[in-house]
This record gives sequence, C-alpha cells and structure tokens, in this order.
Amino acid sequence: MRIRVRRTGGFAGIERSAEVNTSGRPDAGEWHTLAATVVREGDGGGDTRGVRDGFSYEITVDDETMRCCDPSLTESQRTLIEKVLKEGA
Repeated sequence: MRIRVRRTGGFAGIERSAEVNTSGRPDAGEWHTLAATVVREGDGGGDTRGVRDGFSYEITVDDETMRCCDPSLTESQRTLIEKVLKEGA
C-alpha cells in the first residue's frame, strides 16, 4: 500500500509532501488499519477551504484521494498525516 500526504498552506505557504510504502514493513498492519479508516471517513463532504493560514491536506491511499484541512481533521486523519510526514520520504 502506498500512502501519500501533501500539505499546503500555512502562514509561509510552503508545500510539504511525503510518501510511505507499507510493503515489507513489520508495522504494515497498523498502517493499513489507519489508512482504511481514513479512506472510509473520506473528506466528509465538508468545507475543504479551512481557516486563514491553516494547512490543507491531500491524502492519497493507493488510487483514492481525499482532501481535508485544519481545524476539521478527524483524529484518524491527523494521526495518519503526522505519521506519513514524520516517517515518509
């Protein structure tokens, strides 16, 4: 499973992205469970514009992409975003 996060916006407007490939990882099951929850939640059909100087995110799990933004992230979205940006390349 490939999980990609793209973060845009913020005060400085600097884009950041990272990707994790779960193949062969010992913790792949945890990644799959978290990613499946985020995909199931989707973008919620909510407002993806966020707040001024807040971050907007594009999360892609394999071929499915959803968009979300601060401060409207679900706990699962926030956790996955943090993990991918921390551990991804």
